[in-house]
Amino acid sequence: MINVVQVGLGPLGQKIVRFAQERKGIKIIAAVDPAADKAGKDLGELCGIGKLGIVVSPDLKSAIAGKKIDAAVLTTVSSVAKLEAQVAEIAAEGLNIVSTCEELSFPWKTQPEISKRIDAKCKEHGVACLGTGVNPGFLMDFLPTALTGVCQNVEKIKVSRVQDASSRRIPFQQKIGAGLTPAQFQEKVAAGTLRHVGLTESMDMIAARLGWTLTASDESLEPVMAENDVDSGYTPIKAGMARGVHQVGRAFVGDKEVITLEFLAAVGEAESYDKVEIFGEPNIVSTIAGGVNGDIATCAITLNAVYAIVNAPKGLRTMVDTPIVAYRTES
Repeated sequence: MINVVQVGLGPLGQKIVRFAQERKGIKIIAAVDPAADKAGKDLGELCGIGKLGIVVSPDLKSAIAGKKIDAAVLTTVSSVAKLEAQVAEIAAEGLNIVSTCEELSFPWKTQPEISKRIDAKCKEHGVACLGTGVNPGFLMDFLPTALTGVCQNVEKIKVSRVQDASSRRIPFQQKIGAGLTPAQFQEKVAAGTLRHVGLTESMDMIAARLGWTLTASDESLEPVMAENDVDSGYTPIKAGMARGVHQVGRAFVGDKEVITLEFLAAVGEAESYDKVEIFGEPNIVSTIAGGVNGDIATCAITLNAVYAIVNAPKGLRTMVDTPIVAYRTES
């Protein structure tokens, strides 16, 4: 049995708690969230599954006091800069960490100094730390990298993730700009609060694993506009408003484009799919029809990664240098 403290109880953290209750090998025995509407409440009642007898604590020390805990699941922020202090606090308590922070999935190129400090802190306290999720963490980086294992040569990788965001959690729909006017969309883009986080990290992860030294990379971001009224999301969307976002990441070796990552998430999108194309010897095209539900998959891979991280080498890990993450049944 692996004992876990859940840190962060937004929609994602609450869903992870519900998923964990269905597992026999992982047990959440403590929880942390300083928000006034969460601290002091029973964890199970907060998550809609009935009383568990676990009171949500406002801080880590009071949550874990007197308890034997192996790992922390950290679902708080997307920024590594904001996450660093939280990781340091958890590591100092001797707990391994699995986080859904997108920038933590592969921060070695984008945030080298923070990455070095996190790595050193984890090694100092004998723990491992991993950033993961469905994307980044699996579909647009780990999966295409794994598929190259049967290739004699790889010239280019292209990954397309297209999804109807109608069934995704409200914060996700808000993050992709669903229901905003064009002006509101551009304001949030300019403020840096509207985008899918992780394309650059995914490109860096692929390149590092394949031994490519990237000479340049870039991202483009555009709104997906509603041509007709759409009412399948969390809020009605009028024609002419944004229903989502279309981002493309490109990475180059010299003047050759070697990685293309296309991310399109929009409420009311006609078709959802995840597609990996490897151009090489042999060429490979792998498509998941209907796509992978991001909320389910992120919660599942986070819990599955707990098994791997408690046995991983100490320090800051990534999905391509961690023991294989897979579903595990416990009798």
